Amino acid sequence: MNLLAIDPGTTQSAAVWMQGDTIKEFGIYPNEEMLERCFGYDHVAIEMIASYGMPVGATVFETCVWIGRFIERSKARYTLVYRKDVKMHLCGTTKAKDGNIRQALID
Repeated sequence: MNLLAIDPGTTQSAAVWMQGDTIKEFGIYPNEEMLERCFGYDHVAIEMIASYGMPVGATVFETCVWIGRFIERSKARYTLVYRKDVKMHLCGTTKAKDGNIRQALID
């Protein structure tokens, strides 16, 4: 299975391209370039925005637009991945910070 995983942002996004269990490529790319590179995969996993009751600004909505553009362009099956689920899976708590997640991935 060919998999593309995207951590979307307002102007650039991080991505990992995998074939089976092998990482083919990873990095941070301008969103316009990501649009050109997000097709030809069996499945796309993309981090989704979640509301926790706090006010949000324009950048959150802009990221939501990019999520939709990536999904539409890929024409593949997709999974929306929520950050709290990643924290629970890797760290066993939703209170984990970026440093904890990074360390869990390294470990």
